[in-house]
Amino acid sequence: MADPREEREKLEELLVGPLGVRARDSAGRAVREEESSLRTCFQRDADRITHCKAFRRLKHKTQVFLQPEGDHYRTRLTHTLEVTRLARTVARALMLNEDLAEAIALGHDLGHTPFGHAGERALNRIYSGGFRHYEQSLRVVDRIEKDGRGLNLCRETRIGILAHTTGHPEESRESMVVRLCDHVAYLNHDLDDALRAGIVTEEEVPDLIHEKLGTCSSRRIDTFIRDIVDESRGGRVDISEGLRDVWDLFHEFMNERVYRNPVAKGEEAKVDNILRGIWDHYYAHPEAMPEDYRAIAERDGLDRAVTDYVSGMTDDYAIEQYGKIYIPMAWSVK
Repeated sequence: MADPREEREKLEELLVGPLGVRARDSAGRAVREEESSLRTCFQRDADRITHCKAFRRLKHKTQVFLQPEGDHYRTRLTHTLEVTRLARTVARALMLNEDLAEAIALGHDLGHTPFGHAGERALNRIYSGGFRHYEQSLRVVDRIEKDGRGLNLCRETRIGILAHTTGHPEESRESMVVRLCDHVAYLNHDLDDALRAGIVTEEEVPDLIHEKLGTCSSRRIDTFIRDIVDESRGGRVDISEGLRDVWDLFHEFMNERVYRNPVAKGEEAKVDNILRGIWDHYYAHPEAMPEDYRAIAERDGLDRAVTDYVSGMTDDYAIEQYGKIYIPMAWSVK
């Protein structure tokens, strides 16, 4: 009798069409490993990402709003889970590999900084090599996790993580699905959070968005996902021309009214000082970094190691570190 992995691989011959990536056809891992008897290679990738330290830290990293008051605002972790569910739905409908789409989606934001895109912009100014979260996500799974050994993921998963923002010549259709679902998720849940915070009102949302997508988040998401599935059945994964205008308008509206809103982003000016202060301190005192980051410094250079360390911090930990380094503590004379 075949083991569960082999049964799943046989099943993929029916479930995964010719445009998808079947686990049996994977280009494999940089370091060859014995196959699991229970899970396909892409299922193992999804599990490795879910159990890694960087994934757990996402629950304490900003999505859009810095230090929001309330329990229902998205974090980088809830965003990741929403993208993952959408990507599996689309991949299934298009007869692509759901497990590969899931693994890519789970790993796509592992390299995000504390304080969301404000932190990314700050580190891009600080680090001479430039900082882009999608490149850092790949670095996390390749060079940082497991004390520098990395997760040894399949090539298709790694390329998908790298490609989720700008694309890549070797990307699969599964990675294209994740890229689109990333947009669908953040546009809609960031609007939902902005409405909850009073940054915008439903009446301020452009009429075209209401007319073509609906007046609630679930309807808007459903409309986009159905459109992607219908448009992509022929192999080219994309949004349809019929929704292209509202897709572009939605991005423009969110950039103008939410992502650059002075109320929502009023604290961002402090982010640069916090991360710059922490970065400068550990660059001057590398011995204060954890051992695995000191090892990265020996291997890849001190500036790279400090950037890796700072970018991996959660919002609260970065604030705590800044306080310990720069804010005088109370003391008394006995």
